[in-house]
Amino acid sequence: MSQTHFYEVSIQWKEGRIGELSSPVLEKTIECATPPEFPDGVPGIWSPEHLFVASINSCYMATFLAIAGNFKMEIEDFSCKTIAKLEMAEGKYLITRAEMFPVIRLNDAGKDAEKALRIAEKAKAGCLVTNSMKTEIILTPEIS
Repeated sequence: MSQTHFYEVSIQWKEGRIGELSSPVLEKTIECATPPEFPDGVPGIWSPEHLFVASINSCYMATFLAIAGNFKMEIEDFSCKTIAKLEMAEGKYLITRAEMFPVIRLNDAGKDAEKALRIAEKAKAGCLVTNSMKTEIILTPEIS
């Protein structure tokens, strides 16, 4: 498998501060807009800030599940809430911190909890999205 990959996403402006994201390799589109915290922002629509955090969550989940699979860890359920802090820093808006709260439910938590914790940390270290950003990542896993 090649070590280089390309991902194409386009945006088409619809109206106001709303656009529609698409990719030639995906069937579904995503509507996005300026968030309501900013002038002319639109509530109830995915924003670039939400998509930024969604990238963290989806990459972390994929990385965690891949590593867990390599370690033959049986996962009963996985979810992760991430809260990102956007603030004015260095004279511009930055997402300076993202706190991740993965909840990992195992078939045998008594036997595998320590292993799951190590995998959670390995997934944080191996996530290509968070490795590509300067945002501080804080991980607080819950294993049950």
